[in-house]
Amino acid sequence: MFKGIATYLFKNKNLKNLITYGFGQGFNLITPLLVIPYIVSICGEEGYGKIGVGMALAFFIMVFVDYGSEIVGVKDISVNRENQAELERIFITTYTAKLVLLVLMLALFSLVFWFIPYFSEEKTLFFFSLSMVIGQYINPTWFLQGVENFKWITLLNILSKVIYLLGVFLFIHKPEDYVYSNLIWGIGMIVAYGIVWFYVVTHHSFSFSKVKKAAVIQMIKDNFSLFSSQIFVSLQMYSPIVLISFFGGNAMAGQYKIIDQIIVIFKTYILLFFNFVYPRVCYLLDKSKEEALHFWKLYNGLNLLFIVLCMIGILIFSVEIVSYFNPKEITTLSNLLKIAIFIPILQGITIPLKQLVLGSNKQTQYVKITMIITLLSLLIIVLITPVYHVLGVLVALIITEIITSFVFYKTIKNNVFLRTS
Repeated sequence: MFKGIATYLFKNKNLKNLITYGFGQGFNLITPLLVIPYIVSICGEEGYGKIGVGMALAFFIMVFVDYGSEIVGVKDISVNRENQAELERIFITTYTAKLVLLVLMLALFSLVFWFIPYFSEEKTLFFFSLSMVIGQYINPTWFLQGVENFKWITLLNILSKVIYLLGVFLFIHKPEDYVYSNLIWGIGMIVAYGIVWFYVVTHHSFSFSKVKKAAVIQMIKDNFSLFSSQIFVSLQMYSPIVLISFFGGNAMAGQYKIIDQIIVIFKTYILLFFNFVYPRVCYLLDKSKEEALHFWKLYNGLNLLFIVLCMIGILIFSVEIVSYFNPKEITTLSNLLKIAIFIPILQGITIPLKQLVLGSNKQTQYVKITMIITLLSLLIIVLITPVYHVLGVLVALIITEIITSFVFYKTIKNNVFLRTS
């Protein structure tokens, strides 16, 4: 029996990829849990809140540098995976365009961090956080996802997090050392992603001497609408902690960051699962909608079941989980965590529907939906955060996910579900 199962796993490419990818992402998600209690014990909730704000800003800037490559690039690579010339064109054009955007963003936000009072108070932390943006520019994960090379994705994730883990314990020893946390994270990204980027370039013999200025300009123009939508998505994801810090202080931002760090394990896992399934969904939709929908239902259905079971576990052991992070307000954070568990469950529905929306070439509808819903979410957060603080943000995020799921389903219902029924 066990021999038969092992043989099946060995021969099934999708399962092998999922296991390889899952191992790397599991390591990627667990590492922060090992260092956060240590950081909170050394730097306090206020210091951890500042780290969270710097990290949120870095992730927001990354969206400008990625410029939709994590969606458009993955799809283009997936569809053209057997065309070496086209792979080279996409790769070198994308990285050249991203380099232009990287330089612009570093210059712009350097001015923001230096001259705007709210940011200049912690400019050292924010400048160090820009190392994460540089690391993300180098990051070749989007290309590896397109060709479904999950072995190297796993290796780069493990290496970057090992560097971060060692760096935190070696260099953070007193409260003011919080400024180095994001720098250490960024160094891990730069080293790991740089090694794998070099492997990709040499393995495929890509040459940047072939890059064409017109192609770079055209890519920036073509991806602008999707990039615009990703700005709104990132605002929805990363603005809450900044708003909480602004309205309630860094200590409250630290409390939110603790709750978010527990939930973000599953939010990140869902997004990473999206990255695993999305290239195959795009590929199958191009061949057969029936086969694509079968694959989509199987993998995303099992994934949603797994998420629900995990959230039930968090509900039962909420006090014990919160206590692990060494906070002061354990009961308050435990109650907030019980509310926050609905966010991953709803995202387990929203993100798979997003796969079908984008895979069905409905980028225009996706952009409009994302912009409207994000503006609505931000409006709710701004209105209720000064009064209800962390609770208000969690409620706003839950409402947003419910609306998004409904609208995404209505968008692709006739195009995918009815035609395959």
